[in-house]
Amino acid sequence: MEAPPPSSDPYKFLNITLNSDGSLTRHREFPKLPPTEQSKDIPLNQTNNTFIRIFKPRNIPPESKLPILVYFHGGGFILYSAASAPFHESCTKMADRLQTIILSVEYRLAPEHRLPAAYEDAVEAVLWLRDQARGAINGGDCDTWLKDGVDFSRCFVMGSSSGGNIVYNVALRVVDTDLSPVKIQGLIMNQAFFGGDEPSDSESRLKDDKICPLPATHLLWSLCLPDGVDRDHVYSNPIKSSGPQEKEKMGRFPSTLINGYGGDPLVDRQRHVAEMLKARGVHVETRFDKDGFHACELFDGNKAKALYETVEAFMKSCSSTGPSPNM
Repeated sequence: MEAPPPSSDPYKFLNITLNSDGSLTRHREFPKLPPTEQSKDIPLNQTNNTFIRIFKPRNIPPESKLPILVYFHGGGFILYSAASAPFHESCTKMADRLQTIILSVEYRLAPEHRLPAAYEDAVEAVLWLRDQARGAINGGDCDTWLKDGVDFSRCFVMGSSSGGNIVYNVALRVVDTDLSPVKIQGLIMNQAFFGGDEPSDSESRLKDDKICPLPATHLLWSLCLPDGVDRDHVYSNPIKSSGPQEKEKMGRFPSTLINGYGGDPLVDRQRHVAEMLKARGVHVETRFDKDGFHACELFDGNKAKALYETVEAFMKSCSSTGPSPNM
């Protein structure tokens, strides 16, 4: 008799327990790291206990104006933090490698705060950046790390896994917002977390994946989506559920980079989102590595190096063509 796959009990697989009040006990998470000389925490919304961890590169050339990258961590909307070791370390390395100021956002987690809470926190972070930029220009309040050393017209928004889903949904929400003098030149969705009631080919083929088995991803969606909706909800499945208003807005997205890996069960959904955006007229660049698994760049130095090189090239290409007139 064969042993059951590791995904047979998704609660056990994710090391979580659902409590009677609807909250989660998270039994094992990555350690949280404090800020370093290269990073600091800025409160975002004290009521919601959200903050922004700002990372700056070492050895910044004098008189340089650095681009800004707003970053959203992964964790299926229910796990981890901007301070979690893999995301803290990744942002530290990206700041150095990309010579970029990174704003890593601590957003509220489900099921204590179901979607769209994370999207609302993410939008609040973008608006915080806009207000900082206006303060810098008009002589008002602005954080010292942003006041003189950044170029607010060279802003990018990036997320990994659930963070990639946040990037898409934030773009929908701010495309009609006056963000000036901030200009969002590009969106970066790394292994974005999307779903649906019917499994994709890659989800079926990799249903017992060691990182993202299908029962676990189904549980994640049940814990983070609004009560009473299924996985074809527009937050999870924009391919199936986007209406005319969403489709019109996504057609005004700035240049978008979508990165994925052949060993990730979510890869087909990432490809479908790329095709959807291309069909709406968005300039989309894709990089789908045949090798690799979900979140591999957090644990494989070679994958991380390749991702940073891809992101760097994308940022340079966007800067050379100028920002989207709408964002």
